[in-house]
Amino acid sequence: MATERATELKVLRPEEFDGWWDHLVRAFGAGPAPAEERALDRSLTEFERSLAVWDGSELVGTSGAFRFRMTVPGGAVLPTAGITMVSVAATHRRRGVLTSMMRRQLDDIREWGEPLAALTASEPAIYGRFGYGAATFQLHAEIDTSRVTLDVPAGTGDVRLRYADPADVLDACEAVYAELVPRRPGMLARQPGWERAGLLDPESERGGASALQCVVAERDGKVTGYARFRTKMGWSPSGHDGTVSLEDLAALDPASDAALWRFLFGIDLMSKLTVRGRPVDDAWQYQVSDIRRCLTRVRDMGYVRLVDVGAALAARTYQAPVDVVLEVADAFCPWNAGRWRLTGDAKGASCERTTDTAELTLSVRELGAAYLGGVSLLSLGRAGRVDELRPGALAETSVAFGSPVLPWLPHGF
Repeated sequence: MATERATELKVLRPEEFDGWWDHLVRAFGAGPAPAEERALDRSLTEFERSLAVWDGSELVGTSGAFRFRMTVPGGAVLPTAGITMVSVAATHRRRGVLTSMMRRQLDDIREWGEPLAALTASEPAIYGRFGYGAATFQLHAEIDTSRVTLDVPAGTGDVRLRYADPADVLDACEAVYAELVPRRPGMLARQPGWERAGLLDPESERGGASALQCVVAERDGKVTGYARFRTKMGWSPSGHDGTVSLEDLAALDPASDAALWRFLFGIDLMSKLTVRGRPVDDAWQYQVSDIRRCLTRVRDMGYVRLVDVGAALAARTYQAPVDVVLEVADAFCPWNAGRWRLTGDAKGASCERTTDTAELTLSVRELGAAYLGGVSLLSLGRAGRVDELRPGALAETSVAFGSPVLPWLPHGF
């Protein structure tokens, strides 16, 4: 009877990148990637933090961990490993390849002193067993702009809009993004080089739409917002039927935000606006004349894993005073397992090991889901994912963990 050969996990070497990338593309069922995308990814790849699994001379697994910093409730920006490029060859499924990469990654992340890990999941069912919980969600919409109007706030008319080449205003747009990062949990501070990802515009990826366009908002000579989008002309028996596809929008104040949305709603010959990956609490939803004709839907986006429970919980603030003993289950990273006393409020927090009686029990996955304030611990309790051992502890802790601004992860990786 034939026996399976042992696989070998190694740190990726620069000369192995092309094969590593080709394996990833095949595993995701995609066609050849545009040359500019491959070149950008190569320039961003942190080889010393990337892994390859080999079966002899055959590459059968890939993964990486970018150095990022993520905003947490209270505005602190915490070192976070951005887990990426994860794939396993279809010929090597159920042989422990993924588990070996997850094990090595989390051990490394702990050694690097990064208390959080985050990823976006192509298959959400995979990562819960490694302690990742769905912590951020995103809003999609298809808006019938021929029938939906906006009621914008005062001051919107004072905002100046102008077209600009996306590359020419990149620095100004990045300054807007950077100013927004500490305002919303889940956002990632942009590392050098990543700003170029927003300008990728291969013709093969446009689906018949225009090249990337950009409009910037200005107040008193300062860029206060921007929208990157594409247009695609269309005709029906009744006339024009074009589509605007929003790629990215950011604004520093309500008037600039509203001015950009009003512009997108009113582009000539366009009757539909498609929106992807927006915050679930995006303001335009409360300005539209008919939300039903916006066809909104919500889906999961960012998955968070606490690599160091004590450091992660102490790094954020809490919107109500909290003093609770958590019993955390974490079989994959046993250094997190056990009881922790969390004490904190809007000014700061501490989280230390304790032998005191547990008041709530939960797994590290549920802790990751609730960590950024977008998922209610009380809801997780109703789902049977959090057990309350002291009456009232669940509601109190759930309120404390909340965030007045819902978390959002707009930064792809």
